[in-house]
Amino acid sequence: MHAQCIEPPTHHDRCIVLLPLFRRLQEEEQQLRTSSLPAIPNPFPELCSPASSPVLSPGSLPPGEPSTGKYVSQTPTKTYTHVEDGMGKVVEIPADMTARDLCQLLVYKSHCVDDNSWALVEHHPLLGLERCLEDHELVVQVQASMNSDSRFLFRKNYAKYEFFRNPLTFFPEHMVAWCQETNRTIPPSQLLQNFLATSSCPEIQGYLYVKEVGRKSWKKVYMFLRRSGLYCSTKGTSKEPRHLQLLADLEDSNIFTVITGKKQHGAPTDFGFCIKPNKCRGELKELRMLCAEDEQGRTCWMTAFRLFKYGIVLYQNYKIPQQRKTLISHFSAPVRSVSENSLVAMDFSGRIGRVIDNPVEAQSAAMEEGHAWRKRSQRMNILGSHSPLHHSSLSSVIHIAQLWFHGRISREESHRIIHQQGQVDGLFLLRVSQSNPKAFVLTLCHHQKIKHFQILPCEEDGQVFFSLDDGATKFTDLIQLVEFYQLNRGVLPCKLKHPCTVVAL
Repeated sequence: MHAQCIEPPTHHDRCIVLLPLFRRLQEEEQQLRTSSLPAIPNPFPELCSPASSPVLSPGSLPPGEPSTGKYVSQTPTKTYTHVEDGMGKVVEIPADMTARDLCQLLVYKSHCVDDNSWALVEHHPLLGLERCLEDHELVVQVQASMNSDSRFLFRKNYAKYEFFRNPLTFFPEHMVAWCQETNRTIPPSQLLQNFLATSSCPEIQGYLYVKEVGRKSWKKVYMFLRRSGLYCSTKGTSKEPRHLQLLADLEDSNIFTVITGKKQHGAPTDFGFCIKPNKCRGELKELRMLCAEDEQGRTCWMTAFRLFKYGIVLYQNYKIPQQRKTLISHFSAPVRSVSENSLVAMDFSGRIGRVIDNPVEAQSAAMEEGHAWRKRSQRMNILGSHSPLHHSSLSSVIHIAQLWFHGRISREESHRIIHQQGQVDGLFLLRVSQSNPKAFVLTLCHHQKIKHFQILPCEEDGQVFFSLDDGATKFTDLIQLVEFYQLNRGVLPCKLKHPCTVVAL
């Protein structure tokens, strides 16, 4: 009984296989009965998988299975089918575990930094749909409504709560108004308060393409999104009740991004989204397929849908402290070793080492040591062309282990990763250039648009430097370059803020 992964995600995503605990025990018992030799686990599983990052994914509940109890993601040697370079981890999922709890558990097991930007994604490959679970949603409850081909993915989403920080970016003034009033707009300072307060009646308005039920054609219609649901006007832009037709409610539905809109659904633009009833398991006729003119429009409709549906609960999720926490009632916090707790900054410049008590001095000493280390490596690089160090210089490979470096991926793949991880200002990654194998490309998101900047090598006094402004500013390696533009905007439209991360589980 294997959990098959249909159209598996790439190594940038991690899918999670969730199966009932009693089924795992039954399979282990069956293995003991049929095997004449004891099963010996592989002590070095990492040697059996490619070097790139692994992938996590969930099966569905079997027919008639209750939505309570514990669920487990299986290891490769049991019921997990390898997905690309995927490896599985055993994770028990209690019935009351929320999406936030599961993300924190995966962050802990994966040794990632818990910066509150990790998300659990409900992914439907056959429908071409996906959405980020809200932090308070119960994982088992969501899984009960998923098909056998559906998966949970574990990835970054920097834009999950960005609308609380920069609401005007998410809600263009011409799209926000009061219900029943065509001319009066909502003051920017009161924007979020009115969305969160159930007593107010804001709405999102504008043209959308809607796919006609049972047909392949799309029709451009004027729409209104309110707390009570999504409406279309049967007469131009009229808001009169007799001209409004209900297309979908919010209570028993969820909103998904359409990731294969043009190819699979014949969408007129690349900015598709979908309202899917919770009871719908995969019937296309029950999906309300929609399409916006641009990315800002799609983001506005989808964010408003979340705010109207969950209201103040989203704000409570956002306000939960950002620091690493214990998984309440489920898991204990990781314990640091005694030696790790006793680490202190030391100065060995004199005959006798001394402890550096001043934090500012400690930070300065660390920076000086880092620069000295790089200078030593640079001197080693110029020993001569016959030296093996010349060909495998540290500056040419030091970036490979960085979270923001994605290797030799295409421009299209870099767009896909940026889209998945939030499209907020300063979201970035570095990749090898396809047109120039000696160069690199910085892919950066600014104002929901993706821009590319080529990083070219340049030689000076026998030493190779890297620059993205034609040599005006040069860096000995890519780490130095990234660190500089994280602090200085330079020729870029904004500073580098959020690295697109490849998860390693």
